[in-house]
Amino acid sequence: MLEHLKPITIIVGHYGSGKTNLAVNLALDRKAAGQDVALVDLDTVNPYFRSADFKGLAEQAGIELVAPVYAGTNLDIPSLTARLDALIESGRPLVIDVGGDDAGAAALGRYSGLIREQGAYDLLYVVNRYRYLTRTAPEALEILWEIQKASRLQVTGVVNNSNLGEITTPEDVADTDTFAKETAESCQAPLLAVSVNRRFAASVGDLLRDRKIYPISIYVKKPWE
Repeated sequence: MLEHLKPITIIVGHYGSGKTNLAVNLALDRKAAGQDVALVDLDTVNPYFRSADFKGLAEQAGIELVAPVYAGTNLDIPSLTARLDALIESGRPLVIDVGGDDAGAAALGRYSGLIREQGAYDLLYVVNRYRYLTRTAPEALEILWEIQKASRLQVTGVVNNSNLGEITTPEDVADTDTFAKETAESCQAPLLAVSVNRRFAASVGDLLRDRKIYPISIYVKKPWE
């Protein structure tokens, strides 16, 4: 999947869809591929499960992490605003982790004009059929419409990240393929990949031979795990 991504890769989706975990994996893989990537935590809504929680991991990999200081409040965050403006204008590879739904996407709207000026961006819509409010393609499309309206950017691809956490089986993932295909078709965007826990990615690949499988490590975990 990496070889097809534009320099600016924006990750959006419903709360709990797995956006942050995908963003962290993409940043690490782009760095491993030799790209001087920066990981941007643009989640100013949810204080939990944010890219900023993985500062140590990013630093260890040599990835610059840019995050708001006052996430979860209504305070202005000029330090992020200025730094992100500069990163977007630089043309440097970016992975931007956006807060859930339209509330989180509103922060992205602040940068939409600048992002469009660069011309080379991907807005990836992450879907998880096992999450409330995205269990059907029409439900997933309704949330995407709200995200696009708030962000003032258009989706360019869909990533199926359907899972049931630690109890997920390859069959659970394969059972969501029709949902993911219908969602992508309704979004008028390609189904780019199925992101799968790397420990059973090969098994999912055997079940979904026509799909691009993107193996991921699970970094974002519940507090009790």
